[in-house]
Amino acid sequence: MANVTKQRPLSPHLQIYKLVPTMLMSIVHRITGGALYFGTALVAWWLIAASTGADYYDWVSWLMGTFIGKIVLFGFSWALIHHMIGGMRHFVWDMGYGLEKHFNTKLAQAVAVASVTLTVVVWIIAFIIR
Repeated sequence: MANVTKQRPLSPHLQIYKLVPTMLMSIVHRITGGALYFGTALVAWWLIAASTGADYYDWVSWLMGTFIGKIVLFGFSWALIHHMIGGMRHFVWDMGYGLEKHFNTKLAQAVAVASVTLTVVVWIIAFIIR
């Protein structure tokens, strides 16, 4: 019996579990929460630039308007929207709804699709208004 317990992992990990949509959305929700921390620093940087003066604000606006800057802003907006929708999913669970396995899987898939769709819609509207 001692040899059997030594060969087992201390706790199950990704090589034991099959990756399911609910697990993936939980992982992505945590990652987007961390990404929002750095995205908030970008918002603070932009606000500081706006209060510092026109030259610095113009430079920050130029930097965010470059291709790389737009990719970062797109990622930040996706993280914000995805985390918000994931939070709504958690709120629904807190009320005791949507805990059935099949519904929960569909809800996780809907969160992924909705977050990408809403992000694209927000960016299309932003370019139309611009």
